[in-house]
Parts: sequence; structure tokens; C-alpha cells
Amino acid sequence: MGLAQSACTYVLDNTRNYRRKRRRHSGGWQLNYTEEDDSDSDSKVYASKRMRLMTTSQYIYKALFQEGKNHDVTLVIFGKEWNLHKIYLCQSPYFASMFSGSWKESDQSVIQIEILDSNINFESLNTVLGSLYQDELVIQPSEVVSVLATAALLQLDAIISKCCEVMTQTVNIKTVIRYYESSKSYGVSAVEKACLEWLLVNLLCYVPETPDRLREISVDLMELLVTSQNLCVVQTEFSLYVLLKFWLYLNFHPNWEGSAQDGISCAHNYFKEQGSQSDLEFLLRDVGSPYLKAFRGLRLASLIGHPQDVDMILGDRIIPASLLLPVFRMQWYRMLQTDQGYDKGPRNLTEVEFNQHSLRCGRVLGASRHQMWRWTGFHFGLDLVLTYERGSLKLRRNHRTENEMALSQQTRRNLMFRLTIYGLDEQRMVRYTQSTGIQSTTLGKNEEVNTICLITLEKEELPLFLSANFLVATPLTPGVSEIQDNLTV
Repeated sequence: MGLAQSACTYVLDNTRNYRRKRRRHSGGWQLNYTEEDDSDSDSKVYASKRMRLMTTSQYIYKALFQEGKNHDVTLVIFGKEWNLHKIYLCQSPYFASMFSGSWKESDQSVIQIEILDSNINFESLNTVLGSLYQDELVIQPSEVVSVLATAALLQLDAIISKCCEVMTQTVNIKTVIRYYESSKSYGVSAVEKACLEWLLVNLLCYVPETPDRLREISVDLMELLVTSQNLCVVQTEFSLYVLLKFWLYLNFHPNWEGSAQDGISCAHNYFKEQGSQSDLEFLLRDVGSPYLKAFRGLRLASLIGHPQDVDMILGDRIIPASLLLPVFRMQWYRMLQTDQGYDKGPRNLTEVEFNQHSLRCGRVLGASRHQMWRWTGFHFGLDLVLTYERGSLKLRRNHRTENEMALSQQTRRNLMFRLTIYGLDEQRMVRYTQSTGIQSTTLGKNEEVNTICLITLEKEELPLFLSANFLVATPLTPGVSEIQDNLTV
């Protein structure tokens, strides 16, 4: 730290003469002693002896921090005492302020400090206080949150930055929720961003496999994820509804354990039974109302595209009918517009409008060279098929004669879409992403369009995750009806 002129002193007392050479190496200073025999000036015998000395930093840490030599202040925290030195502690703005001005602690030799943050413990305090006496710090992921909390208390920006580096590199299923909550508490936006990015890609396809982690997601965080335009919805919006139902079930059954498949089945039976016991939908009851804002993030118009999905949603009686019925009315009105040719599909909508109304869906892109996807349900007479082959994704308006009665007969239809590809590393952090951005196109019957060409990837880098957004009918404008207003009631 530059405050001690010498780490230690060596006194050499010997009847022989020594020539001393000093070299610098990675472990500290190395002294080589060469012994000279004066009895014979023509023949000299040299003997080399190597000694690894303690560095200045090591000496300071051991003598001043660990042993507390020549201390001028004692900190008492958690019932433990640290005999320390104000000149070192003042590297922390927290202590610099304490020891200056009119604070009573400025003249005290023994200072009691009460810690209110439950993330701070003895080990993290010892680590951070010790860092003031040495020039290096090693932080383990298992203790990084406690070290971050302690560094935030003592206002040590360098350590906070180091914690952020460790956390952003170790986001995974075991750490992501705790890291996210800590990032909010201590204002480290880089960690918050990394955690959100991880959750947005993994929420549907991976997190449910670990119900304990799904249970940890707070209502505010779930609302943020469900409403995000960057959420990677695997399968369809109905899959997101099923996940929310499972998450809600876990919150009311804190001791439940099992697989995701079993949990989804238990959740279905639980809410079916609950629905038969009350006239109110679950989210309108006192116990369910705190979770309503998370369910509001669902794009309800995308939930009512298949009869079996609608039957389950109505049978669960979780979402209030006051939110669902206006959506049925709106969809019916939009279907009439499309069927009569008044609406040929969306064009030139804003990004906000597209993100609010588009269908969210997705699939996993495996190792196969050729794959094809079709998302079933009500799509205003458009049967869209997405094909992956040889590194390219192609979108086609499928118009086969055997399905002609259910398909739109308009010669050309407008639609908007966005396709995004994600590649993940071994911790399921995003290592690769590619997006078309929001695009508009016009398709005739059985017409195909190239949407995106992927960067050539090695076979072992698969699978990739495909997130797709489609908008095939023009959203209602506020002046058309009062339905749009009812959706936000």
C-alpha cells in the first residue's frame, strides 16, 4: 500500500564475507548470497542460497490487518472485534466521513457498528475490510452477493465493479433470481440487465424444470418478463398462460416438490376445484389480487385462438370474465372486417403497436438440416408456414385446396413479422443473437419470402431458439369501439 518502507528486516551476522545480489521475481524479492573463502584468493567457492521473502503487501495484511499491530481504532460488528487503522479505513468514503467533521465516532477508539442488511455477514466484512490492506481480492460466486452488499455499505466502487464482473459472468439457474434481486437493491444495472436477458430467453423452456427457482420469481419481476417485447415464447401464448398458472400454484404451495409436468397437472386440478367454490374468478379474490398485474401482461387476443385452449381458460376461472369477454367481441369484429375484405392486413404500424398486438410464438431449432413449423389456431384465415433449410428461414402463405374453406380468399394479404434467433452457452447465457427487426410484407396464395439467413454455425453450437412475432390483422383503433378501453380496466 506504500505506507511501510520495509516489510521485514534481515540481520546477517557471520564471520565470513558475503556478496549479496538481489533480484525481482513474481513471488517477491529474492536474495542470492554468494560465499567467498578468503584463505585462497585464487580459488573461490561459491554457495548459492535462495530465500523467498514476504512482499510488502503480504506483510501489511498479516501484521496490520490480521494481527492488528499499532492499531488506532477497534471496530465491533456482529460481536466481533477488528483492530484496524484509520488511515487504511479512510480509503472507504463511509469511514472517511465517519472519522472527519463533527461525527462522534471521529474521536472514539472503539466503534460499535450495527448492520441492518441481512446480506452482510462476518465473512464478507472480513473480506472487504481486509481488501483495504492488500492489493488483490478474490471473490467466489457463492459469496459475491454478500461482498457486494458490504462494498455498497462502505462505498467501495472498485469492489462493486469487481462483484458486477463476477456476477455477469456466472448468471445461471441457481444464481439468476438472487443476482437480480441484489442488482435492484444495490443499483448495479449491468447485473440487472444480464439477469433479465437470461430470464427472457429461458423463462418458458428451462426455468419450469426447476420449480424452486420459478417459485422465487416475484410478482413485479414476472410482470416485467411477461410484458417484455423480448420475451422468447416457446410454442404459443397459451404456453405462457400455463406457466403463469403453475407459478401461481407454486406460490400457494411453498412446500410442493416434483417435476414440471406433475406440477402443471396439479395446478390444473387445484384451480378447477377453486373455481367451483366461488363466484369470483381467482384473480378477483383477496388472495389472488396481488398476482393480477402479472396476468395482465398476457396478450389475451392470442389466447383465444383454439377451442381447447379457450375451454381450459374458462374452466380454470383464474382470469376475470370482465377482461376476457371484451376480447371475444374485439376478435369477432376483426374477423368480420377481414372476411368482408375491409382489412387486408396491417401496414406501417408503429413499433409500439406491433409489440402490443402481435402473436408471440417460438420453437427450438435442433440439429436437423430441414425443419418446418406451423402454429395452429385462429389467424384470420392465414396459414403461415416457417421453414428452416441450409441456414435460411423462409415464410410461406400456405393455401392448400383441402383447407380452402377455412382460408382467406383475398388474393394478397399484408402482414408484419419479427424473427429472432438466440444461441446459448453452457450456462444458457446468450452468446449469439440475430433478428430481422420488424418487417412488412405482402403475400399471395402459396407465395414464399426469405426472412433471414443465419450466420454459419458449427453443428455443436445447436440448438438455437427461434422467437417469432406475427401480426396478420390490423388492430382496432381507439375510435372504433370501447373494447380497447375495457382491456385496461
